[in-house]
Amino acid sequence: MTTARLLWQPDLSARRKPLLCDFHAQAEAAAGRAFADHSELHAWSVDHAADFWPLVWDFCGLEGEKGSIALVPDDDPMQVRFFPEARLNIVDTFLKNADCREAVVFIGEDGRRMAWTRAELKREVEQLAVALRDAGIEAGDHVAGYVPNMPQTVAAMLATASLGAVWSSCAPESGPDVVVDRFGQIEPKLMFAADGYFYNGKTFDTRAAIAEVASRVPSIGQIVVWPYASGAEDLPEGMIAYDAFKHEDAQALACRPMSFRDPLYVMFSSGTTGKPKCIEHSGGGTLLRMLVEQQLHCDLRPGDRMFYYTTCNWMMWNWQVAALASEAAIVLFDGNPMYPGISRLFDLAEAEKVTHFGISAKYIDASQKRRNRPVETHNLDDLRVVLSTGSPLSPEGFAHVYADWKADVQLASICGGTDILGCFIGGCPVLPVHQGEIQAPMLGLDVATLNDAGEPVEGAAGELVCRNAHPSMPTRFLNDPENARYRSSYFETYLNIWRQGDFTIRTEHGGYVVLGRSDATLNPGGVRIGTAEIYRQLDKIDEVSDAVVVGQNFDNDVRVVLFVQTAEGSVLDDALTNRVKTEIRKNASPRHVPTKIISVADIPRTKSGKTAELAVRDVVNKQPVRNLSGLANPQALELFADHPELQV
Repeated sequence: MTTARLLWQPDLSARRKPLLCDFHAQAEAAAGRAFADHSELHAWSVDHAADFWPLVWDFCGLEGEKGSIALVPDDDPMQVRFFPEARLNIVDTFLKNADCREAVVFIGEDGRRMAWTRAELKREVEQLAVALRDAGIEAGDHVAGYVPNMPQTVAAMLATASLGAVWSSCAPESGPDVVVDRFGQIEPKLMFAADGYFYNGKTFDTRAAIAEVASRVPSIGQIVVWPYASGAEDLPEGMIAYDAFKHEDAQALACRPMSFRDPLYVMFSSGTTGKPKCIEHSGGGTLLRMLVEQQLHCDLRPGDRMFYYTTCNWMMWNWQVAALASEAAIVLFDGNPMYPGISRLFDLAEAEKVTHFGISAKYIDASQKRRNRPVETHNLDDLRVVLSTGSPLSPEGFAHVYADWKADVQLASICGGTDILGCFIGGCPVLPVHQGEIQAPMLGLDVATLNDAGEPVEGAAGELVCRNAHPSMPTRFLNDPENARYRSSYFETYLNIWRQGDFTIRTEHGGYVVLGRSDATLNPGGVRIGTAEIYRQLDKIDEVSDAVVVGQNFDNDVRVVLFVQTAEGSVLDDALTNRVKTEIRKNASPRHVPTKIISVADIPRTKSGKTAELAVRDVVNKQPVRNLSGLANPQALELFADHPELQV
């Protein structure tokens, strides 16, 4: 590989050194030896996990009793157990030192601003926790949120967790089919919602969608709604207003102690067949991993202000909220990040003195194309870290941030997933940033790039893997007898090695270049979409007899391309195209709508009858087709090669 250009070098001689420097020193004391550099610290964190994770617990300030055993090893990574004697509730860490410092700041697309101090947030959680308990919510129950990214959502999640119950959420722009596919599997007893949301200058009423979801998920016994979009209190029958639900005279919060592995979240990762996977994550393991990523890899400190543009569909919502556990404030935004213009989020960053600014790679690309130069228009003196994820950040995107946003900033491109509710690779405040490269693997994770033979490679493309167990691996998949789907999702390619599904290149600097997904999951604009959610809508349209949907690498992003084979006597005209788009937009979400819908005469299938999505994707992206011999009709691939509609 050609050596990438150096863009940023940390000043480790400055008086204020990254927290990672202090941790490095404590790790040396624990190891009884000096580490020559960060790579030696990382190697120790992997090789001495039983010493590393307790040190993280203490250094990062996790509240609770960790017990005398840090790790129960096993050859099978799915059987490894961390802190089996621990007793804790993550809410105690989230809400510690509840004082007058700002904790949650909310900026709506419509311009409204609201803010809670740490003490006010704790009081809100107390009032909701009592109300949830009175509504019959107990440890292990599921509570759902069909919600915007708002302070009330944060409080509802923390109140749920304080009782030992389990939280899951979907954004309000998600159609009823998408929500029911998720909430129907977890069977929540109670659902939080808002009466609507704002996007691109428009107001959307969601009360009908809320009622439909509730009617199709019979486990939902109560619906709590805050009047966000309309401000109206006249809710349909069966819904109660948020303020009426809260207990104003609630007593001091008493969180239920839990084990380290007890569930906190169920996340949804869409696959290519069937309903989305329901991935259960523990409270202790999830928070401990996020503390490593935020405090050690992003240098997040008490009093810092973390912003990440996200919705409640995405794991970055959970990740951002975790910053409260480091006594940082979180700055929330709900709406279109480019309305009324590209400067919207930079206005927010300046006004709110944001220290950690998180967005998608697609946003950086859009900023570059619009020749946006906040370095000339905004005061970003407080900004120390720019975070980017969702899709690979192009080398041009790296250069744009340093040339046009701010020169003295750590650009932490990160890569992980809903699967672990965290990152495998990401930023490192003691290492330089090279153009186009993610800086380093996360501490505690034995990350590598493997070729098809399972051998680690440098300077060549391969699968991103993790070769050791870690605390934020899922505890289980719901409705997955004997963990069959869990094991096949991650451990089928390499024995006892987690395969994440990303193509990467490990560089000479010890960093990584991410090339894109190696499985069939779509990733437009950094939002992961399962192809099954699109096929489900096509099943309702008789004029479509077969289809395949893939992601095409285009213009520094991934766009969704749908190929359809029409039924006999039907043609893909404008009317049918619009009908397909409308059905997908209405029942899935606007993000599911394909950029291109193209008619083809045949759809490639495997010899077992499955749609050959990977083969089509490889052809569309001009990559060699893997396992061509496994196709029943390989000649059909010729229909997709160099198709003229894919060139524009």
